Amino acid sequence: MTDTIFVTGLSIHARHGVLDHETKVGQRFVIDLELYTDLSEPSRSDRLGDTVSYADVVATTTDAFKNTNYKLLERAAGAVADAILSHFPRIRAVKITVHKPHAPIAAIFDDVGVMLTRSRHP
Repeated sequence: MTDTIFVTGLSIHARHGVLDHETKVGQRFVIDLELYTDLSEPSRSDRLGDTVSYADVVATTTDAFKNTNYKLLERAAGAVADAILSHFPRIRAVKITVHKPHAPIAAIFDDVGVMLTRSRHP
């Protein structure tokens, strides 16, 4: 059985990208997280210590995403996945979607981004 903790629409200003103005000025990115874990214990105990703190997940995600400027969203998303899996042993796998709604593309579009899933190695 796998249960899910999720955070959607986490907005972070960062300086990721290939172009000079992306790394100098930065832009808004939006992150969605799905954290796969077993929630059977906290669903019975009602104790924060038996689950994963949403606030801690958001802080870890923000730090991992903002602390280094990456050229590729794939790498930025990978840094978030690595941080979450290393900081939260209860999380078995994480699915991360990074939206770059203001990507410098000469087209009209609603959204672009990457989605990746990473699992803890057995």
